[in-house]
Amino acid sequence: MALSRSLRVDSRRNRQALLAAARAAFRAGEGEAHIEKIARRAGLAVGTLYRHFETREALVEEVYRQEIDQLCVMSAELADLHAPDEALGRFMLLLVEQTAAGKGVAFALEGIMTTDSPIFDDARAKIAQALDRLLEAGAAAKTIRGDIGGRTLLRAMGGICGVHTSHNGLDEAACLIAVILDGLRFGARKAG
Repeated sequence: MALSRSLRVDSRRNRQALLAAARAAFRAGEGEAHIEKIARRAGLAVGTLYRHFETREALVEEVYRQEIDQLCVMSAELADLHAPDEALGRFMLLLVEQTAAGKGVAFALEGIMTTDSPIFDDARAKIAQALDRLLEAGAAAKTIRGDIGGRTLLRAMGGICGVHTSHNGLDEAACLIAVILDGLRFGARKAG
């Protein structure tokens, strides 16, 4: 029994090491990192990688899914620490920063874009739900107007996330987020 439990612990540890190695490679801009390099970086054999992830795309999808889940958890943490409108602004900036940091993940995902993978629909839905919760909290506090949903705001964020490629990308993105927040705040108290 102890041997079986030990194998499960080792298996979980190996899986986490593979995901961490892939995430590090992608964040370093190594979107084309080969399976062998990722396995080596994790200190494991390629066979171990394939026991956990049948394809490179499956590994990339899981890294991406975890990144999105972590981002959405941050929205709840920000809501606990800040006023609703401030939490929303911080989450929007975090979304842009995540996009900038995830250039390698985005590159790695290009191959998945041509498949029937539901990962992008799932990611959009999760982020839109996180935005909905922040927007609803702002509307309840009368600091954000209540007629904008998470999907709409996410569409607006698409253009801002593309700004990160310019020289002063994050500074410019922060400025654009401030403009959107001003628009979301406008008339909030009167509407309630």
